[in-house]
Formats: sequence, C-alpha cells, structure tokens
Amino acid sequence: MQGLAGVAACSTVSGTGAAAPPRPYTPVFFNAAEWNFLLAACDRLIPADANGPGALALNVPRFIDQQMTMPYAQGAQWYMAAPFVQGPDNLGYQLPYPPRDLYRHGIAGMNAHAATRHARPFAALAPDVQDDLLRAAEGGKLVFGDVPSAAFFDQLLANVMEGAFSDPIHGGNTGLGGWAMLGFPGARADFMDWVDRYGVHYPLGSVSITGETA
Repeated sequence: MQGLAGVAACSTVSGTGAAAPPRPYTPVFFNAAEWNFLLAACDRLIPADANGPGALALNVPRFIDQQMTMPYAQGAQWYMAAPFVQGPDNLGYQLPYPPRDLYRHGIAGMNAHAATRHARPFAALAPDVQDDLLRAAEGGKLVFGDVPSAAFFDQLLANVMEGAFSDPIHGGNTGLGGWAMLGFPGARADFMDWVDRYGVHYPLGSVSITGETA
C-alpha cells in the first residue's frame, strides 16, 4: 500500500541531467485536514496493485484539487435556486451544495465520524477501518447534517475515477498509467483497424491530447 504523501512529476537539474527530488504538490483548495483525508481516501478507492498504479501515483488528489478551482466545482452551470427537496432518485442531485461545498461538508463529516468512533481523523486510521467507513458512507449509513453520506461518496468516487482515467492534460492519470492499465489507446488519430478485434490486445501505447505517450 502506498504511503499517504503527495506525488508530483520530477524536474531535471539544468546542466547535470540528474533528476531533482520530486516536489510535493501544494493544494490550492483543500486545507491540511481535508487534503490528508483526500490522500487516504483516494489510496483506498484505487490502491496500487499488480494490475497497475494506484490513485496516488496517478496524481488523482491533485486532479480533484484543481477541479475545485473550476466553474464546475462552483456549480456555475447548474440550476441552484430553491426549493431544494430530495425527491426520487430519477430526479438526480437535489442538494443546495456545488461540488466544492459537498467536499467541505462530506470530509468534515467523515473526520467527525472517525474521531467519534476511533478517536483519530480518517487519515490516521488503519486501511481496513478506513474501508469500513467508506462502505458506510457509500451505503448512506452515516449522517453529515443535511448531506447524505451516499451523495458525498458518489461525488468522491466519480472524481477519483475521472482523475485516474481522464487525459493527463487535466492533472491526473500521470504518465498515462491509468490508460496503460486498461490498454486504452487514448487520443490516437486512427485506430479503426482495431475496433472489431474483440479480445485482442492493442499493440500500440496510449497517447494523450498533448502527444505524451505511455
């Protein structure tokens, strides 16, 4: 299991060719307690294993933090006027909180439950205990004031998946590791010769919008 530490791309020392130590990413939206939760939760949702890199190596927390500065996270394109009434599931999201506020309430709630049950914040708990709390949140069994824990978990999981498997231009999927794990060709201009070859491994590596290759 990876340690709970930020990951960032290495830079090269000018004139020497030697790689400088990676500089930890400094979040611009999340505070320290929120960031520690995010690192721990991302690591549990996509842990590194024999299949490929985990969420930390793919810089998923960085992706989520950067998304929180975008109009998306402020609900700029959502209809956010009252009344806010929780209706049937087919009506979709009905809370008064855009994603960035949902994170604030949800992370505070998760840490409060961790402190109440285990006298420590979420990030300081053993992995299996973290998993139990995440499962409880997913099942809607925790109470975060007027924020259903399942709504927060759904938001977190969706953003973790986006960070792991979107184009690296958005801040996650570092080194195209998520795509390489899936065998996804990425933004190649043409792979029509392969679309009907079911069950056959695609022989060429992934490529991003910027031209970066796996």
